[in-house]
Amino acid sequence: MEQLLQQIEAYKQEVAGFSAADSTALEAFRIKWLGTKGIVKATMGEMKNVPNEKKKEFGQVLNEFKTFVENRFEELKEGAGNGQQATAPETDFSLPGDHIPVGTRHPITMVRNRIISIFQQLGFSVATGPEIEDDWHNFTALNLPAHHPARDMQDTFYVHQNPDWLLRTHTSNVQIREMEKGKLPIRIICPGRVYRNETVSARAHCFFHQVEGLYIDENVSFADLKQTLYFFVKEMFGKDVRVRFRPSYFPFTEPSAEMDVSCFICGGEGCRVCKHTGWVEILGCGMVHPNVLENCGIDSNKYTGFAFGMGIERPAMLLYGVNDLRLFSENDIRFLKQFTSA
Repeated sequence: MEQLLQQIEAYKQEVAGFSAADSTALEAFRIKWLGTKGIVKATMGEMKNVPNEKKKEFGQVLNEFKTFVENRFEELKEGAGNGQQATAPETDFSLPGDHIPVGTRHPITMVRNRIISIFQQLGFSVATGPEIEDDWHNFTALNLPAHHPARDMQDTFYVHQNPDWLLRTHTSNVQIREMEKGKLPIRIICPGRVYRNETVSARAHCFFHQVEGLYIDENVSFADLKQTLYFFVKEMFGKDVRVRFRPSYFPFTEPSAEMDVSCFICGGEGCRVCKHTGWVEILGCGMVHPNVLENCGIDSNKYTGFAFGMGIERPAMLLYGVNDLRLFSENDIRFLKQFTSA
C-alpha cells in the first residue's frame, strides 16, 4: 500500500508539471490520465487489493487523486482556449465582403400583389379564410347541394377522418364567411391557394392560386360588374388588350359570364396555352344568385351583388410569357432567377 501511495504522489507531480501546447497535446493528456484505459481508472482499480480496514482511508486518497487530475485537465483546457483566442488572426474589415445572392418575390406573389393593388384602387379590401373547409361553406351555401352535377367540375381532396372536411376548391368560402357576418355593404377580394383533383399539365395543376371578388349593396347591377372588370383588365394588361364576355353557367351566380383576353404569348395566332384560339379565359363572373344571399341571411329583395373569380397563374403566364403552368411550382432556380430585379 505504501508503494501505491508513493506512486500516486509521483503521478501528481507529473500531472502538475504538464503543459498543453495545443489541442492535440490536451487530448493526449485526457486519454492518458482520464480515458477508459487511463492511469486514473487503473489506479482506482487497485482498491480491490486494499485490506478492508483501510479501504475507507485509501478510498479518500484515490478520490482526491481523481479530482486533482480532473481539475488540472480543466485548467489546461481553459488555458489552451485562451491561447488559441489570443493567437487568432485579426479580422480585416477592409476586405470586400462575401457575395450574397439577391432573391426576389415569386412571380405568383408579384402578380397577386398587383391584382390586389388594382382592386384596392376601387375600394376593395382583402379578406382571407381557411384552406381546409367544410362542405357548407365550400359547396352547399353556394347553391351547390349534395349530388349537384356541377360539383364534378370541382372535384377536390377530402379529409379521411371527417368526410365533411375538404381542401377548398375556390376562395368563395371566404365570401360566404364574410356574408354570414351580416355587415353590409361588402366589397372584398379573396386571394389564396385552392385545390382541384385534376391531371397536371401545361394548363392545369392539382393546386393553384386564386383571387375572387364580391360586391354587395343596394342597386348593384351587371353594368357595375362589367365596368369593374374592364378597369381591372386595362390596368393589368394595358390599354390595347382585347376583351370579350361569353355567357356561361355557375350555380352561385345568375346571370353568369366568362371573360377572355387576347393571348399575349402567341399574339392571337394560337398556341397550347390559348388552345389555338387566340383567346385566354382569365375569369368567371356574374350576379350573386338570390339563393346564395338567402343562405347567408341577406335579403335578396333589398340587396344585389356581383362576384368574380380568377386564377393567378394564368395572368402570370400572359404577363411573363410562360407557356407551362408547372414551372411556377417546380422551384427551379434557373426559372426563378429570371424574376430577380437586382
